[in-house]
Amino acid sequence: MEFPGGGSAPTARSLVREVEAYSATNPVLVAVAVLGVVVVAVSLWLVVRWIRRPMGARLRRALAKRDEIVVLMHPNPDPDAMACAVGVAHLAEAVDTDATLQYSGQIRHQENRAFRTVLDLDLESVDDVTDLTASTIVLVDHNTPRGFDGAERIEPYAVIDHHPGNGTGEVFTDKRTSYGACSTIVAEYFRDLGADPIGPDAVPPENDLALPSLVATGLIYGIQSDTKHLTNGCSEAEFDASAFLYRGIDEHRLDRIANPQVSAEVLEVKSRAITDREVRGSFAVSNVGELSNADAIPQAADELMQLEGITAVVVYGRREDALHLSGRSRDDRVHMGRALQEAVDDIPGANAGGHARMGGGRVPVESAIVAGGSEVGLWSEQQFTDDVFDALSGNV
Repeated sequence: MEFPGGGSAPTARSLVREVEAYSATNPVLVAVAVLGVVVVAVSLWLVVRWIRRPMGARLRRALAKRDEIVVLMHPNPDPDAMACAVGVAHLAEAVDTDATLQYSGQIRHQENRAFRTVLDLDLESVDDVTDLTASTIVLVDHNTPRGFDGAERIEPYAVIDHHPGNGTGEVFTDKRTSYGACSTIVAEYFRDLGADPIGPDAVPPENDLALPSLVATGLIYGIQSDTKHLTNGCSEAEFDASAFLYRGIDEHRLDRIANPQVSAEVLEVKSRAITDREVRGSFAVSNVGELSNADAIPQAADELMQLEGITAVVVYGRREDALHLSGRSRDDRVHMGRALQEAVDDIPGANAGGHARMGGGRVPVESAIVAGGSEVGLWSEQQFTDDVFDALSGNV
C-alpha cells in the first residue's frame, strides 16, 4: 500500500527506530513528556481513589488532621443531634483528636432530657462564640451556625446534615436531604469503616473500630425520634442503619429514653391545642398562649395531627419574647417547611423552615408605642393565624 506522496506504510520496527533516534537527540523533551504522563496518571489515580473512598473514611481523615474539635449541635438539641454529636466524637477520639460537644439554647423536652441523662452525655452550653472550646467546628444536624452571639462569624470545618440549606464545611460536607435522620448518616460512617457494634454486656475488641453500646443506642434512637419510630419520612437507609446498629443496642436504656415522664404543663398545652384549635377545611391552627416550655409545642402539634379529617396543623405559643411555632403535614399540597417560611416572611427577625412533613420557627414579639402611651403589637396573633392559614392554602 502506498501513502499520499508515495512511500509505503511505516513498520513497527521503523517507528521504534525513529522514536529511539528522537530520544537520543532530544532527551530533555522526552523526559519532560514522560514526567507529564506520570503526573497526570498519578493525579487521576488519586482523584478516583478519593471519589471511591467512603464518606466515613473521608471524615476520619479530616478529623485526624486536627488536635481538637468542637462538635456543635443545633439550638435546643434533640436526640438526633445529640446522637450524631456523640458518634462524631467517638470517630474523633479513635484518631486521637479531642472532641467537645456543645450547643446553644436549652435541653428541656422530657425526651431530650431523658436521652442526655440515660446516656450520661457530657454536653456544654454556648451563649457566645467565645465559649467555643476550639476553633475547628463540626456541625451536626444543621448546616449553618446559629443560636448564639457571633455564630454568623463561624466557618465550619465540616458539616453533616440531612436538612436543606446552603451551609457547607471548609474541608468536609455531607448533606443528604433524602434521609430521615442525620443519625443514619453517622451510622453509615461506622458501617463503612467496618465498625463492630458491641452490646452492653459484651467485651469490646481491642481496636478503634468497636462501636460502643451507648453510641449505637443513641444513634438508633436518633433515627427513631426523627422518623416517628420508622413510620414517617423514612428512606431505605434508615432501615439499613437500624439493622446494622441492632446488635449494639441496650434495650433497657432505650426503653427509659422512649418512655420518660411527662410534665403537667406538656399535658395542659396539648389540651389547649385541641380545645382552642381553629379549623378551616382540613387545616388546623392553634394558639396555645403563654407557656414556659417551648418543647411542648411540637408535642402538641403531633397530638393535634391525630384528629380525624385534619391533614395539616400548626401550633404556636409565646415563651418570653417570642412566638414558637411547629407544624405537621400529611397533605401532599402542603410543604410544611415552605409554608411556615412564607407565613413569617414579612415579619422582621422571624425565621422558619423544615421538611415537607414537619417544620418549625420562631417569631420575635416586637411592639410599638402609639399615641396615648398604650402598647400594642405590630401585628396581632389573630392576624398571624390568618397568615398561617393563607400559607397552608397557598394564598400568599
